Amino acid sequence: MELLVFIIIFAFLCEYVDSSLGMGYGTTLTPLLLIMGYNPLQIVPAILLSELISGLTAAFFHHKFKNVNFNFRAVDFKIALVMAGCSILGTLVAVFVALNLPSFYVKLYIGILVLGMGVLILMTLKRKFRFTWKKITSLGLLASFNKGISGGGYGPLVTSGQILAGVNSKNAIGITSLAEGLTCFVGVITYLIFTNHAIGWGLAPSLVVGAILSVPIAAYTVKKFRGGHLKLIVGIATLILGLVTLGRLFF
Repeated sequence: MELLVFIIIFAFLCEYVDSSLGMGYGTTLTPLLLIMGYNPLQIVPAILLSELISGLTAAFFHHKFKNVNFNFRAVDFKIALVMAGCSILGTLVAVFVALNLPSFYVKLYIGILVLGMGVLILMTLKRKFRFTWKKITSLGLLASFNKGISGGGYGPLVTSGQILAGVNSKNAIGITSLAEGLTCFVGVITYLIFTNHAIGWGLAPSLVVGAILSVPIAAYTVKKFRGGHLKLIVGIATLILGLVTLGRLFF
């Protein structure tokens, strides 16, 4: 097993942001690794595998620090299960699309969607939304499609979408960690079963080590934030990620 120090550092930083704000790991790492010369079938499955492990670990620490309640009868746990359940259909469709659709259109779709969610959060900072299971189910399907198609785009949509669906910002971040970990499990299995292309797992050990190291620090950071400030930061971060995705695409 070869560990690459610079990959570990990138994974640590990206996962810290992801576990603190519920977004940014795959969305940031995928283009970085592409620039470094790795191909998509080396990157996306390895990111999915590392987020499977780090997502479940982050969920444990968010629960431990009381950012979220994952007791079996709690609403937070049920929301995570609903979104993870939606991932089976969304990810299956996404992997087939990812293997057949030009990457330009994939990135354009992700960029516009994430940018729009960021704008919507910032425009509705003072507004409280009514929670419904219909919103959560639709969100789970759309977000898992994003994850399977690009390795990123899940966190920004799920975290911001939950806030817009009436979930508290701290709870939304913890729920995203658990749901994303379970969604990534479906993505990894789907790539293993349905693609005939050679998948390289060489990046996975370094990504896992870097991501895992950052998780406890990130969960503790969320514990110390006030909910209103966190919602503002999530909105700004979502907006920036959308702009960066579109900027890389066109410039």
